Amino acid sequence: MLRKHFLKLSLTLLILVTSTHSLPAQTKSKIDLSTPDGQLMAMRKDTCSTVDGKTVIYTWHGEIYSRRRGEPDQKLFNVEGMNIRQCGTVKDKKRGTGFRTVSREIMLYLDPKTNEILDKWENPWLGREVNVIHVANDPVNFGQGFFARNKDGEPTIKWPDIVTEDSWYNQQTIPLFYHNVLQGDYQKYVGGAYHAAEMFTSFGSLDDLLNDNDSTKVRGGGWSRISDYLPWMEMQGREGVLYAHAMSWKVDEFEDLSVNLKNYINEREPTYKKPPPLDDQRPNQTSWTVFKNLLEGSKLPRGGH
Repeated sequence: MLRKHFLKLSLTLLILVTSTHSLPAQTKSKIDLSTPDGQLMAMRKDTCSTVDGKTVIYTWHGEIYSRRRGEPDQKLFNVEGMNIRQCGTVKDKKRGTGFRTVSREIMLYLDPKTNEILDKWENPWLGREVNVIHVANDPVNFGQGFFARNKDGEPTIKWPDIVTEDSWYNQQTIPLFYHNVLQGDYQKYVGGAYHAAEMFTSFGSLDDLLNDNDSTKVRGGGWSRISDYLPWMEMQGREGVLYAHAMSWKVDEFEDLSVNLKNYINEREPTYKKPPPLDDQRPNQTSWTVFKNLLEGSKLPRGGH
């Protein structure tokens, strides 16, 4: 009788333990990557947060090189940057519910040897110093919104690109070719359009993407860019390009940024400690538009001499 009672108790405990260990597998994530809406939610969770108005900060560290025909590439700068953003829910009668991202960003040009912030730079092709204008783009907003479907109700999203047993991976290539605000009115005929390309990669833990947190944490990424010389370099049409290569990640708060970024923002650009408002409708700024505004504001001398 005692043996029978013991066997019954053991069987009960075995069932209980087995059931307990299987609970995590039975718990279904709120994000279903097999559906367009689930993919959009995953994209939002990594881009910013599933909570409207929550501030998220990305940072990146890397290098910029020059490339010209007939000479070795030169490492010109180290760079450290940050983008501070927030997301908000938007609705469209035909496309359904989506989200919009608003942000502003800083990127600093640093001495490639000392990693100090540069305010002047010795241009090796000019043989003289030029003033450095760091990236301070406000705003950098991501259009009017991301949606899982187009205006016909058809799914248009695929995010992330690859999902494995325990990880996710995504890549995006953005060719840029549009009107250059520093050139004339006849770019279609005589050239001078802004021409660049940006390449992004991101990857992370699948558990982190699918859990109940409002934003991903276990993730990394990369940023690469090919572009013409920066206007403040005063290259005056010389042949060649710049290419940048950097690694990126999220930080929990402003204090987690590099010393260079914190000091620069605190001392020179304190508005970059917060993202723009969710209803921000200003046109985006770039290094070219910022340079033009400085030039027209008589803060810089006219070039071309």
